Amino acid sequence: MNIVREQREQSCSIIKVVVDEKDYGEAVEKSLREYRRKANIPGFRPGMVPMGIVKKMYGKGVLAEQSYRTASNAVFEYLQKENIDYLGDVIPSEEQGDFDFENGKEFEFVFEIGEAPAIELALSEKDKLTYSRIAVDAKMHADYRSNYLRRFGRLVDVEQVAEDEALTVTLDNGDMQVADAYVGLISMTEEERKPFVGKRVGDKMQVNVNELYKTASQRAAILQVKENELEGINPEFSLEITKIRKFAEPELNEEFFKMAFPAGNVASEAELDAFVDAEIGKELSRESDYLFTLQVRDYLVKKAGLKMPEAFLKRWLYTINEGKFTMEEIEKDFDQFLKMFTWNYLQKHIIKQENISVSREEAEAEAKALAQAQFAQYGMPSAPDDMLAGYAKQILDNKEQSQKIYEKLFETKVVEAVKGKIKVSEKAVSADEFAKLAREL
Repeated sequence: MNIVREQREQSCSIIKVVVDEKDYGEAVEKSLREYRRKANIPGFRPGMVPMGIVKKMYGKGVLAEQSYRTASNAVFEYLQKENIDYLGDVIPSEEQGDFDFENGKEFEFVFEIGEAPAIELALSEKDKLTYSRIAVDAKMHADYRSNYLRRFGRLVDVEQVAEDEALTVTLDNGDMQVADAYVGLISMTEEERKPFVGKRVGDKMQVNVNELYKTASQRAAILQVKENELEGINPEFSLEITKIRKFAEPELNEEFFKMAFPAGNVASEAELDAFVDAEIGKELSRESDYLFTLQVRDYLVKKAGLKMPEAFLKRWLYTINEGKFTMEEIEKDFDQFLKMFTWNYLQKHIIKQENISVSREEAEAEAKALAQAQFAQYGMPSAPDDMLAGYAKQILDNKEQSQKIYEKLFETKVVEAVKGKIKVSEKAVSADEFAKLAREL
């Protein structure tokens, strides 16, 4: 076997491997024997097919497979032995010639690699970044407090529709009458609510249920029928309001604080406001952390100034995607891909340099937090720990989700490692200013 490495374009090498019968012969014979053992050919008992017939049927295919495998394995062994770091993967070269597996015994395979650039990234307090922290404003506070108190509030009767009340109505189109039908204004747009605003108990109005509710399930619910019973129903109804109820926040008394905060950590309105600001701060800090990560990424990618084998990476993307994307499509999104690819490469360098690791316990904690956030979206702000543990296990058992969690944790630790080496100043910004910064990145 002969292996030759030749430099081509910048940071790209061709590796030529010549294999002959003494390199792949044993593997070919073993594979043919396996084919013979499994062959099911009329006129022959299993395992008794003459080897000549087996070679005639499968010989060329087996030779092509085993000679390529031998050459491919040799390339990986060569790269490891020579300590050559490469990007992406080894791919067949466009310089590859044709093969004569019918008559030939010696074959030259041509592979291509993109060479990994050396990283020189010395960080110090001379490197400066700004951590933008979103300031909690009055509207944020009011909205969060209102949404939080809504969990413990109740509906009370009011005289007139003002904005997002819940209505109990009677519908009548002459053919059918529906008593105690529910109309929730909170789920409507401001434009859709307009006809109801100002109405009182006893007021009547004409509505078209097909216009009032866009989906069949919603129309079936208000008319108290099954979806398959909607056809043929006249959608024009007279609507009479029989009850108007509005959400009322709970009274901030001892009973409320014991129910909402059984641990006793909040027992007054002032402490409630402090709790609200702290919770908003937690959510906003995640946004700030994400923006800072993008800033670190862009800063390090620019500072490292790595010369990536771009032409090779485009060919590699085309090869590994097996033609799912054209070269034109790859070219279109390549700049963004290259930035992320370079960032991932830099992360691996920092992880190795700083000896960063992520434990199973850390991954489980992150999966639990993810599960908790999902439960909260469905109205369960404090799911039982055993339930969270079960969902966390399901998340980590999913290979794709587990990989995302580990990647996120590694990235967080990389950013923290970088943060500890450079000078970071903190700046309070408004939500609008923060959004502008995010758009720029």
